[in-house]
Amino acid sequence: MIVYHGSYMRIDEIDLSKCLPNKDFGQGFYVTKLKEQAKFWATRMGNKYHTSGVITEFLFYDSPFTERLCNVKHFNGYDEEWLDFIIYNRSPLSQPHNYDIVEGAVADDDVANRIVDYLAGKISKSFFLEELKYHKPTHQICFCTVKSLLTLEKIDKEKCITVKNISTPIIKMLMIDNKVDENAASDILFSSTAFQKLSSGDNFIGNKNWQEIYEMLKSELSQKN
Repeated sequence: MIVYHGSYMRIDEIDLSKCLPNKDFGQGFYVTKLKEQAKFWATRMGNKYHTSGVITEFLFYDSPFTERLCNVKHFNGYDEEWLDFIIYNRSPLSQPHNYDIVEGAVADDDVANRIVDYLAGKISKSFFLEELKYHKPTHQICFCTVKSLLTLEKIDKEKCITVKNISTPIIKMLMIDNKVDENAASDILFSSTAFQKLSSGDNFIGNKNWQEIYEMLKSELSQKN
């Protein structure tokens, strides 16, 4: 899935420590599959920082691989569970949740204002949820952990795919799945048949993304055990 991040600057590297807390789904890096929504945020942030605003495109590997690697929470529309989660995360007293990736609707300005009314007792939860049924569709994905960023890859049409680019996330995955250090994970990869095919420029494996290559490597390793 192609997703977009709208900001006042181009995003070359994601640093979660620089992401602000107390957002809808907690502290993390936010993207959306809706390009118009990303354009809105790029314009808004550009005006704030006196730039033209920039949209950075990413490829999100929304696949069984991601579901296996990460603790993922999906919210389907504006419902009570979504509302409670938003209110909790926006509270200054909230603690980090245990999800790696959270996907769902956005509490935009209109919704945020009604949340204030709800918390002040001006409207009931049932009335608020009924209102939300008629709200325009919105979308966001929050990447909350370093591990979750392994499922997100920046799209750069001028970037060449190299063995080094492919090897880095595979080594990280080997470290996580096998509970080994970087040197041991590197040894596993570099001694594998999968890596030999990759480094030799094999057309079949060269056309695959790193997640697919990693699954091939896992299959190879399981056959050796």
